[in-house]
Amino acid sequence: MPKLAERLTDIKVKNAKPKVKPYKLAAGRGLHLLVKTDGSKHWQFRFRFDGKENTISIGRYPEVSLANAEKKATDALELLANGINPSENKKATKATKTGALANSFEVVAREWANSYFTNKSESHKERTFRRLESYLFPWLGSKPISEITAPQILEVVKRIENLNKLETAHRTLQATSQVFRYAVQTGRALRDPCVDLRGALPATVVKHMAAFTEPKEIAELLRAIDGFTGSFTVQTALRLSPLVFTRPSELRTAKWADIDLEANEWRYRVSKTNTMHLVPLSKQAAKLFADMHPLSGHGEFVFQGGHDPKKPMSAAAINASLKRMGYDTQQDITAHGFRAMARTILHERLNIDPYIIEHQLAHKVPDALGRAYNRTKFIEQRTAMMQAWADYLDELKAGAKVIPFKQA
Repeated sequence: MPKLAERLTDIKVKNAKPKVKPYKLAAGRGLHLLVKTDGSKHWQFRFRFDGKENTISIGRYPEVSLANAEKKATDALELLANGINPSENKKATKATKTGALANSFEVVAREWANSYFTNKSESHKERTFRRLESYLFPWLGSKPISEITAPQILEVVKRIENLNKLETAHRTLQATSQVFRYAVQTGRALRDPCVDLRGALPATVVKHMAAFTEPKEIAELLRAIDGFTGSFTVQTALRLSPLVFTRPSELRTAKWADIDLEANEWRYRVSKTNTMHLVPLSKQAAKLFADMHPLSGHGEFVFQGGHDPKKPMSAAAINASLKRMGYDTQQDITAHGFRAMARTILHERLNIDPYIIEHQLAHKVPDALGRAYNRTKFIEQRTAMMQAWADYLDELKAGAKVIPFKQA
């Protein structure tokens, strides 16, 4: 086998100038440098296979040096010696890499998200996918999903735990497991390695939302809300929070299209469970919505953003207002705490059946026959409960003696 031509050196390659027509500088053993009229230089390997002449590109100079080009030519000669066509081998390698990229963790995760979140809230999708983008994709995103191992996943989620974000680590691991299960279902992986990581992270400590559950504390809170001097939008949202006890995100994004002030009903899709929900409005709650209508009734949202009326009120507005009133949203009361407050008082003080309360909280509570939550179930009892609840809060605020509600 002839040796590579010694006359072609790095200096000669570097100093090769373009001519009127493209020309080649031979490097021996089928390797040559093609110098084009625009001055660009390309390494090519010329060979014969099954009696036919072929040429493959090895790379561009200076990205591929003379030494690297010679090594690639040697690799190609070894393939020929083993009866393998270097051109076909290059195509197969490229196809393999493309296939691996198509089945990478990030590609499969995005495909899973488009399928899994079809009927779920956009905010849930954004939160979940943000975790994958922040904590998984930089390290595992480009890897073929079938080749990712449990130790590699653990290394990533441990990194999140070390940031003192244990709950985020658990949620990220949970989403990762869902991506792998999707990969198994679609033939891109054989199993979910996250199964091997059960118990690898410390258990999270359940943290309950701060809430008042004593009538005296609630009375003081209601009077403080009445005395709040913020914007009318936030004032109204604050006053409605204990009356309707929906999730804070659902109240702040309430839409006029969902509110029927003639029937005193608010119907909307629950963000967490993706089910339709009905909130019977007490007279007090209906009046607060009616008072807001002249201000925002021409728009989509009941509680419009302070800087952009086309957007809903800020997610931090209620908690910020509670802080301005002097409450600690970690220890005393939080926007979400109005739900816990209502659940406790409705049962303990007003003697309401917990099953009815859970329905009004839009929790998925199956009945004795296993049927899931129905937005209109117990609607008469819930309507009476919501009015009794509003009246109870008024009486607490006024300091009057409260008589427990007798359920029908």
